[in-house]
Amino acid sequence: MPWACPESSTGLHLAVIGLDAYLQSHQPSSREVRQPEGPAVACAPVALSWPKVEEALVLLQLWAHLDVLLVPSWQELSQHVCTFTKAFAQHPFKQYRESCAFSFCMDGRWAAGEQVARDGTGLRGVWWRQIKQFNRVSPAVADAVVAAFPSPCLLQQAYMACSTEQERLALLADLPVKVGECVAPQRVGPDLSRRIYLFLISTDPEFLLDLGS
Repeated sequence: MPWACPESSTGLHLAVIGLDAYLQSHQPSSREVRQPEGPAVACAPVALSWPKVEEALVLLQLWAHLDVLLVPSWQELSQHVCTFTKAFAQHPFKQYRESCAFSFCMDGRWAAGEQVARDGTGLRGVWWRQIKQFNRVSPAVADAVVAAFPSPCLLQQAYMACSTEQERLALLADLPVKVGECVAPQRVGPDLSRRIYLFLISTDPEFLLDLGS
């Protein structure tokens, strides 16, 4: 059953269903192979075999430029058509996403599920999610970091204002964390402060931020 390829007006695809089962059902039995050739057998058509099928497939691909798909059932053909249709429908969106200067920052929802507009609305939520991705970081801790430094740019400016490396490593350590009225006050802590600092300044993709992992 051929159909026109959506990407080309000349390319055709051919789906053959159940060819493997057909060839197995038409294999000659051992009795038929041992029988001497008679006039009727000599005039019988040559049985179809896999070598002949493969030769025909090569001719179709090279001479007729025809792609052949062998599937065992209608169900598998339906799955193939659904997969092909889905990929073809998503192709324009993927092209648009790759053409953006920052594919992760575009109108609509991206992989992390945060709404980001062209004017920058929503970037604070992205920054919060980035902090939350660190190990052993609760939403309250992420709130404390984002409340003190609403963007990574502001945090980097604060790092540049520090005079020593130790001040940069401990810049976020004493930030208060609001966890409730009946709970003892907590801080961000030196471990997370160190990890966030190294995350923003490191240029080594293999650098291990979390010493406990």
